[in-house]
Amino acid sequence: MRVFITGATGHLGSAVVPELLQHDHEVVGLARSDDSADRLIQWGADAVRGDLDDLDTLREAAEAADGVIHLAFRHDAMVVGDMTGAAESDLAAVTTIADALKGTGKPLVGTSGTGLIASAAVGRPGTEDDTLPGGYRIDAENYVIDLAGQGIRSSVVRLPIVHGPLDTGFLVSLVEFARRNGFSAYLGDGTNRWPSVHTDDAARLYRLALENAPAGTRLHAVHDEGVELRQIAEAIGRGLDLPARSITADQAPEYLGYLAHFAAIDSPTSATRTRELLDWQPTGTGLLEDLALGHYFTQD
Repeated sequence: MRVFITGATGHLGSAVVPELLQHDHEVVGLARSDDSADRLIQWGADAVRGDLDDLDTLREAAEAADGVIHLAFRHDAMVVGDMTGAAESDLAAVTTIADALKGTGKPLVGTSGTGLIASAAVGRPGTEDDTLPGGYRIDAENYVIDLAGQGIRSSVVRLPIVHGPLDTGFLVSLVEFARRNGFSAYLGDGTNRWPSVHTDDAARLYRLALENAPAGTRLHAVHDEGVELRQIAEAIGRGLDLPARSITADQAPEYLGYLAHFAAIDSPTSATRTRELLDWQPTGTGLLEDLALGHYFTQD
């Protein structure tokens, strides 16, 4: 299968591209720079220059592909607080890609987050059946799922905290905030839980979704159903030789920046149905074990 991937050289893309190539797929990756394009070519993939705002490029690349995996997101906008702009850019991109695939029966694998459904699963682990009518990134998730009725074998992978040596996301930010603050912060008593998965396991699930997920399927890329934020903060503190300390909700923006909202979320999540449906069995290191390996605390 010739697969077009957005976010091809990002954290997840850097694992998804090799995973696809190792299973005899051809890959065309969206590259925002010459360096990213060169990296894709070195891996054995093809590159097309552009970004999420280049809608004509997205449409043409999707039309020429046998399937699409949409990983890219405007994290740069999210980090500076432009959550609305990041979500709108994502929805415009996935709408453009979908327009190129409608009626073809080709697969489109989108991306969402397990934390987004926390309010639909209060008091129990979230499941693949939990949905919301709309909201931040939920609009794009629901749109992709609805494409099943328009001749696209669409699915969405809901991501938890994704960790591993390739990580550039939430855990990296928590480490950097701890360095800056002089302590590793958690909110309140820190018993709220974050689900997690190793990058390599998530990459394998994207491949399985591309190959076999039924149309209109929500999937959970979850290994650890829920790790307490206090445990994460303490592990980061050990890695940096810093104390872990509780902060209040009012202090969170000062000490956790763009993660202030996420730090309050309690979102234990199950992947039982996903594992059964696609025979996906995570084998990677758990989150706390990964932090103990030390790679999050080395600086160039």
